[in-house]
Amino acid sequence: MSIEDTAQPQPQPQPQAPLPSAADSRPKTDWWAEAKGVFWLVLAVLAFHSFLAKPFYIPSESMMPTLIKGDRLVVTKYPYGWSYVSPSITRIPGAPGRWLGRLTGQDYLSIPFIHGRLFGHLPQRGDVVIAKPPTQYTDYIKRVIGLPGDRIELRNGVVILNGVPVKRQFLSPAMIPIDPNIPCDTPDVYRLRVTGPDGREYCQMPRVRETLPNGVSYDTIDLGPGGQNDDYPALTIPEGHVFLMGDNRDQSADSRVSSMEGGLGGPVPVENLGGRAEFITFSLDGTSTLWNPISWFTAMRGGRAGTSLRPAHAEAPAQ
Repeated sequence: MSIEDTAQPQPQPQPQAPLPSAADSRPKTDWWAEAKGVFWLVLAVLAFHSFLAKPFYIPSESMMPTLIKGDRLVVTKYPYGWSYVSPSITRIPGAPGRWLGRLTGQDYLSIPFIHGRLFGHLPQRGDVVIAKPPTQYTDYIKRVIGLPGDRIELRNGVVILNGVPVKRQFLSPAMIPIDPNIPCDTPDVYRLRVTGPDGREYCQMPRVRETLPNGVSYDTIDLGPGGQNDDYPALTIPEGHVFLMGDNRDQSADSRVSSMEGGLGGPVPVENLGGRAEFITFSLDGTSTLWNPISWFTAMRGGRAGTSLRPAHAEAPAQ
């Protein structure tokens, strides 16, 4: 037998599979998983805002000198329990809200008034609270002056609780720096503009410290007699309601002012309290612009961050 007859056949080379490209080696994006992650993140933020705490912006001068326009603060949601106004979103805004609202007989689709609070507690006199007016979908910030069963009255700007005038102490004026957020240019206060020793313009506001029967004290602004809301007829606050007032007594739409005039329209149901103001986080003077990041820092007002909004407790007067 020849050598050729005994030779084994040689294996033929197999074609190799192409190497995967860099694009093929990257993991595919799971868009459904990404969407679920965003959903749970949004839900967690809404839950935190609804049940624990949320930021709040002061848009007006009704709480001066305690709070001034441009202050940012933290509101805790749990001190008085939770009610129908506790969720961060209580109505659907815009055209979708109007369309859905018509289907349910409302101006906007919103959470209707629901009696009661979960783990409810009454606020203390002097607390600064967030309240939703019964006829509006915005938040007001005011101070609790009267509780259920109190008989409240105002005469010449003096609060009378249960027949006893609230203690008042006249202090040196509150010197509030003038800036775009506090222009001090309305007819009621323009006369109060002064130049300070530092050459800066100030609004020199008459300041009166009030002390409530529970020993809580705080400063108010009183522009003098003759104010539109200086007098309020005697009223017994109904059960389940509180009487709220702004510290800037002559420039506040509060429980003394009718809802037709933009006020709270009398005592407010406790269900409409959305939380308690705790402290100021920072404050802006109104000079910042969205497209200039440097202005976000130069517009900061010094000395207001961290200011507590819990009222001071003086020694309670003898009964």
